[in-house]
Amino acid sequence: MKKDDIRILLVDDEQDILEIVGYNLSQEGYQVYTAKNGVEAVAKAKKKNPHLVILDVMMPEMDGIEACETIRNTPGLENTIITFLTARGEDYSQLAGFEAGADDYIQKPIKPKVLMSKVKALLRRRKEESSESEGLHTVGNLTINREEYKVINKGEELILPRKEFELLALLTSKPGKVFKRESILEKVWGSEVVVGGRTIDVHIRKLREKIGDDHFQTVKGVGYKFVI
Repeated sequence: MKKDDIRILLVDDEQDILEIVGYNLSQEGYQVYTAKNGVEAVAKAKKKNPHLVILDVMMPEMDGIEACETIRNTPGLENTIITFLTARGEDYSQLAGFEAGADDYIQKPIKPKVLMSKVKALLRRRKEESSESEGLHTVGNLTINREEYKVINKGEELILPRKEFELLALLTSKPGKVFKRESILEKVWGSEVVVGGRTIDVHIRKLREKIGDDHFQTVKGVGYKFVI
């Protein structure tokens, strides 16, 4: 995909950020759309179907966490990459962001060149993940369609956030195998994204709630495995 085909939605309540970051993204050749709050971001995302959303956390009307979760649960936007751009660096804020379905977390202030590098890395990883899709595979009562990001559980379709889907696809690719936490972080979140171990635990908990607790076993001090 050419740069001028890639759509990026930039969301921030600070006009300076919209102008500076938007200008740099446009100079790189991307299609750039902007929004000033979470409500506007959700509406623009549904209309423009962006490949990447750069989202501030602290905003009026609807904050970034809620906007991220809403976008993530919107049919057709499951594969959209979402990264937070915020001055907040507290662990709880990052955890809330990843729990809502974010892919990355970028702190302000950030130099334009560094931000462009981040954007390219995120888009590159999306392309690599797409090219590595393996089609359908069935494990027990689950059917996983990697090309369409769909999961069928006992005949019913489940809508999973992107990272939950990727974690499930990884664990079910080799039922019974123990995947180490370090391997899960690298394969699902990538080496360019810094996340804590609790992020995995949050996503496993959500998968247990949706698919069944018995299918996910914790190997203490090592990682997780999927059992049929």
